[in-house]
Amino acid sequence: MAERTLDIVFTAPHPDDIEIGSGGTVAKLVKLGYRVGMVHMTNGEPTPRGTPEIRAAEMRAAADVLGVKVLEVLELPNRVLMDGPEARYALATVLRRYRPPILVGMAGRTPSASPDHYQAQLITEASRFYAQLTKWDDRFGDSEPYRVDHLIYRPTRIAAEITHWHCQFVVDISDTIEQKIEAVRCYRSQFDDERFAYLEHYMRCGAGVEGSAIGVRYGEMFALPRPLGVNDMVSLFGEWKVPPPFKPSTGTGART
Repeated sequence: MAERTLDIVFTAPHPDDIEIGSGGTVAKLVKLGYRVGMVHMTNGEPTPRGTPEIRAAEMRAAADVLGVKVLEVLELPNRVLMDGPEARYALATVLRRYRPPILVGMAGRTPSASPDHYQAQLITEASRFYAQLTKWDDRFGDSEPYRVDHLIYRPTRIAAEITHWHCQFVVDISDTIEQKIEAVRCYRSQFDDERFAYLEHYMRCGAGVEGSAIGVRYGEMFALPRPLGVNDMVSLFGEWKVPPPFKPSTGTGART
């Protein structure tokens, strides 16, 4: 049986999608010592800006900023990315190779943006299932079947519908928000100064809203397609960071 080589894999359709959505969490996991992989389903080309060579260099630079060593591009077609057998085989083959227990993908239809986003969600869901199938190894480079234990979504804030998830949690990225911004800044072909200023505002505001939900400055929210299983409920909950309306030194309840 092949050994696990990554602890978690993040995937999205285009270079910069992971960084914009989950860059703070990726950087934090690397700092915590976890083996993190990033899988871009397409190379993002063609676009009005850049070239395949430029975008390849940009995605590598962004991964370096976040500290990620394993970076893969599936070379599926941009703009016409569609859920289907070949796309599922491609991502499932990567999952069989690296054998992560956790897979993170985008979630949500984005009619005001690329339809590739929702197709990537479907591919991610199906690939997780395909990776464990037996008697089909020829479709996955003759690799061994592997079950990914956990599927996690990074919901987009510009989705068409409001989704009610079984479970949500927020990662505190207050200490990695600047790394996230720097990683996205690597995509200079896609974001000139004017576009980047808007995008940075979007990222900081979104991270501020999601972070404030758990009492920290910046956060990234994730969701599960099932309830979260907990053995020790007390250890799950740490200090609530929002300052209380009384003086902690006296405990009198007097308001400051």
